[in-house]
Amino acid sequence: MPGSKVPAAEHTLRILRYMSSRRGPVSAAAIATALGLPRSSVYHLLTVMQENGFVLHLPRERVYGLGIAAFELSSAYARQEPLARLGRPLLAGLVDRVGESAHLAVLHGRDVLYLVEERAKNRPSLVTDVGVRLPAHLTASGRAILAALPASQLRALFPDKDSFTVRQPEPAITGYAQLKSHLEQVRHRGYATEEGDVTPGFASLAVAALDHVGWPAAAVAVTFLSHRIGAEQRETLLAELRSAAAELSHRLYGT
Repeated sequence: MPGSKVPAAEHTLRILRYMSSRRGPVSAAAIATALGLPRSSVYHLLTVMQENGFVLHLPRERVYGLGIAAFELSSAYARQEPLARLGRPLLAGLVDRVGESAHLAVLHGRDVLYLVEERAKNRPSLVTDVGVRLPAHLTASGRAILAALPASQLRALFPDKDSFTVRQPEPAITGYAQLKSHLEQVRHRGYATEEGDVTPGFASLAVAALDHVGWPAAAVAVTFLSHRIGAEQRETLLAELRSAAAELSHRLYGT
């Protein structure tokens, strides 16, 4: 905005808005060109944003991606009702149709944060209660969201072995190579699974709800006792999940 009394703050917000509209990390030069800002100013602001966790520098590709603080900011907005308000009736309808418990989650750093849970009648309680955070790479919801991120952004979230939570018994995914391979399968199938990594004896299926630029806004999932649901029934669950995720995207963004 011309005449702004705080140009640095304005430029920082413009950079964040621009980066959030891209499908993946971008170079400082591209940001400067797109926003009409001096490169020196862009580099300075990106350095400050990096120090505060809002962007991540990927030196090998010479690009910048959104950092964990930016993801936390976006999920804080989600917690202030829009997703929960729009998602709750969708999940209630989903549970009525499939007879299994369902939940809605968003990415929160390297975790997923559960915003809505609808428990089916006569089904056991789950750990995915509202407000609970779990490691994204261990959950179906998290895997569905992570699979929709650009590869460079995924690597920025999981830069090393310490990024992966240690649990007992050891889960199926404990490192980046395993995660990358698993997410390739998720992208190919169009949905994510989890079998006993969160709670022994339980399985989950999840589908990502995308925003207007194809970024994963949330995931819709159903959780059930593994032995009760066979392959044919799981296909029925997936059809309902895809429908619910598509409807949530439409209600949020008109896509």
